[in-house]
Amino acid sequence: MARRTMSLLPHWSSRVSSVELNGTPFYFSTQEKHRGDEVPRVFRGNDGRCYSLLVCSSDTIRRAKFYAELKDKLLTNLPPECHLSPMCSFLPNIKDSLLKGYFLKDTSESWSPTERLLRDLTQRDPVLVCSYLRGETGGVWTQHLWSDGDNHTMHMPKDYYVVPAEAPEHHPSTLNIINSDVFYSFEEAYQVLEKCGDIIPDARAVLELLPSREEARRKPDFPVIVIEGLDATGKTTLTESLRDALGASLLRSPPHCLSPMRARFDREPPLIRRAFYALGNYITAEQIGQEGMKTPVIVDRFWHSTAAYAIATAVSGPVCNLPAEGSEVYCWPSDLLQPSLVVCLTLDPEERRRRLRDRGQGKTEEEQELDHNQLFRLKVEKAYQRISGPACVTVDAGPPADLVLQQVLLLIRGKCHL
Repeated sequence: MARRTMSLLPHWSSRVSSVELNGTPFYFSTQEKHRGDEVPRVFRGNDGRCYSLLVCSSDTIRRAKFYAELKDKLLTNLPPECHLSPMCSFLPNIKDSLLKGYFLKDTSESWSPTERLLRDLTQRDPVLVCSYLRGETGGVWTQHLWSDGDNHTMHMPKDYYVVPAEAPEHHPSTLNIINSDVFYSFEEAYQVLEKCGDIIPDARAVLELLPSREEARRKPDFPVIVIEGLDATGKTTLTESLRDALGASLLRSPPHCLSPMRARFDREPPLIRRAFYALGNYITAEQIGQEGMKTPVIVDRFWHSTAAYAIATAVSGPVCNLPAEGSEVYCWPSDLLQPSLVVCLTLDPEERRRRLRDRGQGKTEEEQELDHNQLFRLKVEKAYQRISGPACVTVDAGPPADLVLQQVLLLIRGKCHL
C-alpha cells in the first residue's frame, strides 16, 4: 500500500475529488496555500470530522472485489453517527486515473472507533485514507494523508488546503470505462477471467469454451441481423418470426452454454461481470460464423446490449454525463464480427412496463432498475443510439407484431438484399 500511496503523491495536488450527495456530485481539490477560498460544499456546516477512503491497488481484480465489499464492511462496523457518501478521485480528463471510494462524516462524540477501523484498513487492505480537519478560525479545512505503517497520520510534503473545484469537462466515471466497464478486445476480457481462475472456478470453465480470435472475427457468407432493445420490447417474438420468414438460424447472446454460470458472475463486481459477458459475445460470434456459412443469422442481442447497459450503469447522474456522441467508448471492437444490420426496438415506457407485468418472469438487477428508474432507461437508450460500427436502426415496437415484422423485413431486404 505504501508504494501505491507514494506513486500518487507527485500528482496529488493535481487530483480532483468528487463526492455525491443525494445523487449530485460536488468537487473539491487541494492547494499548498490558502487564498481565502470558500469552503467546499461537502464540508459546510459540518462540526464533526471527515475522512475519505480510496481503493488503490495495481491488482485490478483485488481492487474491484475490495471496492465491492467495502461499503458493507463500513456500514457494519462504523458507529451509527457516521454518514457515508460515494466519492472518487481523478486527474481531470486523464484516462484510467479514477480511484473509487467513500467520503465519511463522523459526528459522534468520540472518533476513536472510526479511526481504529480506518487504521486497520490501511494496514491490511488496498485503501488510502485521508482525514480532513477544520481550523480553529475561519472554517479552513486541511487534508492529511494517513500512512499504512504506523498509528499516526502522515502529513504530505506540505500542508494542503481543501478548496472547491470546477466540474470537469468529462464526467469522472467515463475515465475508466474502456476495458473496465466495457471491453473492446478479446485479449483484455480474457486476461480478467484468467486472473480470476483461482478464486472463481467457473472462470476456468468459461475460458475453455472460448473460440480462437480468428473464429470470433470470421465473416460469414450470409447476412447477420441483430435485434436489440430493452426487455419486453418484443425481441423474442420478432426474432422467432424472422427466423421462420427468412429460413434463418436464430442465436442469442449471451449464448446458451453460459446460462449455468450467469447467476455466479452476476454477483461479481462490474469488472469481472462485464468481462464474462464480453467473452460471451465472442462465443456467439463463433456460432454466427458457423451458422452463417449455411443460412442468414438472426441474433437476439449482441455487443450493443453489453456496452449500452455497462455505460449507463457506470456513469452516474443525468444523461448529459454520458460520453459525447463520437466518443471511442461507443466504437465496435475491432476483433469482433460485425453484423450486417442492427435493429433496435423501442416502446412507450408504460406499454413496456405493462408487458413486463404480464410476463411475470424473474429479472436481473439491471432489468429491475429499468422498471423503476426512468433516468437509467434513458441512459441505456441514448447509449444504444450512439454506438457505431454498425449503428442501430430504430424501429417502433408499439404496433401489432405482424406490422413490426413487415417493417423489419423491408429493412433487411433493403440492406441485406434478402
